[in-house]
Amino acid sequence: MEQVPITKEGYAVLKNELKRLKTIERPETIKSIEIARAHGDLSENAEYHAAKERQSFLEGRIGELSYKIGNAKIIDPLTVPKDFVRFASRVRVENMDSEEKVEYMIVGPDEADIKQGKISVSSPLGSALLGKKPGDEAVLQAPGGKRVYEILEII
Repeated sequence: MEQVPITKEGYAVLKNELKRLKTIERPETIKSIEIARAHGDLSENAEYHAAKERQSFLEGRIGELSYKIGNAKIIDPLTVPKDFVRFASRVRVENMDSEEKVEYMIVGPDEADIKQGKISVSSPLGSALLGKKPGDEAVLQAPGGKRVYEILEII
């Protein structure tokens, strides 16, 4: 089985979402289906079909979260070596065109949040930074053209 790298914080978020889906949203959806079913003819019952679609979505998400949690490889950012950029690294970079300096943490796709400075390991920038050391340049092809970032430090 494929291990899913995730930070402790990201793991807790997934666990909480799974708990909420199982204990709150799933029972509410089942109740919605029962209420809609009581309205009669199911072939023309929009409430019933909407509730069934919601149920299908929830079950898919529960399955996805269960897989990720079951295969999680929890990585503590505090224990990650600082010799080169890898998953859970916190890195300070400079955009060579704009000279803007930014700090990012490399995380999994479920944890990515650019407003919090967390970029996905599978994003163009995240994958361009992997394996780089301070002083190296990371080059990526963005929709607006080529971008070059210098790795200033791994924090």
